[in-house]
Amino acid sequence: MTAESIAESPYCLVVDDEPRLRQVLVHLMKTEGFTCVEASNGEEALVLLQRHPMTLVISDLRMPKMDGLELLRHTRARWPDVAVMMITAVADVEVAVSCLAIGAMDYLTKPFHLEEVRARVAQAMENRRLVLENRGYQRSLQDKVAVQARRLEELFMTSIQSLAEVLELKDPYTRGHSVRVSMYSAVIARELGLDGEMLRQIELGGHVHDIGKIGVREDVLNKPGKLTDLEYEHIMTHPVVGWRILAPLLAETPVALNIVRSHHERFDGHGVPDHLTGTAIPLEARIAAAADAFDAMTSNRPYRPDGLSVADAIKDLQVCSGKQFDPEVVAALVRASDAGRLSVVRRSTAPYGMPVIHRDASAPARVLA
Repeated sequence: MTAESIAESPYCLVVDDEPRLRQVLVHLMKTEGFTCVEASNGEEALVLLQRHPMTLVISDLRMPKMDGLELLRHTRARWPDVAVMMITAVADVEVAVSCLAIGAMDYLTKPFHLEEVRARVAQAMENRRLVLENRGYQRSLQDKVAVQARRLEELFMTSIQSLAEVLELKDPYTRGHSVRVSMYSAVIARELGLDGEMLRQIELGGHVHDIGKIGVREDVLNKPGKLTDLEYEHIMTHPVVGWRILAPLLAETPVALNIVRSHHERFDGHGVPDHLTGTAIPLEARIAAAADAFDAMTSNRPYRPDGLSVADAIKDLQVCSGKQFDPEVVAALVRASDAGRLSVVRRSTAPYGMPVIHRDASAPARVLA
């Protein structure tokens, strides 16, 4: 039952086990413009509440089967927009306080004057109107905040995308690489049963995992041949550089940050920057590491125009399983490949061009992406 449906149907439910009193109240409320229905106890009242939305319930406190307090509790829980007024012959302050605490709009004692009832009903309806207006305002405000939050997130993601595009301008061989790593990572993550926010952050982390290469010298980044040990050490500073750049921006997405920092950790502990071992490496980073290497090995290079075949790349990943890569992640990648899900990514991202550099084509454990 919505606030709008109540406003369109000004119904009043009068609940009392005394028929004559019900008749008096029904007559009074009809003169006030309400359509009235009657019930002799709380159980009957609940049935009527289920059948039709009510604006107001005027209920006696002491009744057989279900008393007014129990009816009040049910009404407040199930139909919070209904105004409830309690009437009783017992002038007990504690009872009155209990009714108001549960959610009654007002409390009247018998005997009462009809003018008093009329005035108190008018006051209850005004209170109810203010409550509904305030609730509508709060919902409108929440909607506006949600829209603004989505807009800020869109602007934030645009900024992140701009960083990625800057990197692509600096290093033409990385063009499209991050997009594919993001998509490959998502495929592997789904194969491992991950979804929801975790999956969203994995996709984001894959997309920005190489941002730190902005801090790598262009002569090293664009070198077509093998890297020297010093050059290799220099380029492998990019996970920490990227993590430092993005930490203030991705504070609310720690999974993505883990990928940026730890996608070059190795399962055997010989990776960078923290030399983490096995499952101490965040799962998301283990996923991105395999996706990163797979894309690097199957992409075109100046010294290897066609890249490795998918089958050969998978063989290299399997050789390095348990050493450089998490065996479970490699197994998930193989399952996804067998099901054709990796080829879908390759076809859908083909226009992005060819990514990255490679230190040594014969050593998949030193793949750079």
